Amino acid sequence: MAEKRSALLIVDVQKDFCPGGALAAPEGDRVVRPLNRYIDQAVAHGWPIYASRDWHPPVTRHFRQYGGEWPVHCVEHTAGAEFHPGLRLPPSTIVVSKGQSPEKPGYSAFEGYTPAGRTLGDDLRERQIEHLYVGGIATDYCVKHSVLDARRAGLDVTVLADAIAGVDVQPGDSARALEQMRAAGAEVKPQTS
Repeated sequence: MAEKRSALLIVDVQKDFCPGGALAAPEGDRVVRPLNRYIDQAVAHGWPIYASRDWHPPVTRHFRQYGGEWPVHCVEHTAGAEFHPGLRLPPSTIVVSKGQSPEKPGYSAFEGYTPAGRTLGDDLRERQIEHLYVGGIATDYCVKHSVLDARRAGLDVTVLADAIAGVDVQPGDSARALEQMRAAGAEVKPQTS
């Protein structure tokens, strides 16, 4: 991991996105073990750790029954919205809640807010973070949108390829998302085929 002022962003590792959840990414829970290793490294370096979460209202256009494309998932204050129980988030983790608008999906962590009411971008700027390491769920939606927004914000980004999982609504969506992230200037490590 680099020498620049860095932070770790863990995207949406929530029960509803893991096997048995309402909108499970196939093998979504396989990201937990590598993410725990990255958490340990971030703690050892003294880096801030952010964990984004979908935190949807019960009624939102994001859900199929209200005109959206997804089944009901990660509704605020429900068991499905909880972080995966195996994810070892330290008490200092900054939780970023997103998807709270009934009108917008809120895929990107940069659309979310910290408990202090700051956007992720504002919080990163305040801490003078230059490099973001990103892992989580889903490669082809929330990870991709968060990485692209981080690049637009001028941050160096490393996608932790061993710590991401996609939903692949269309076969190959995750591979295409990785290519989009690379094309935007994100580094993908370890390299994927």
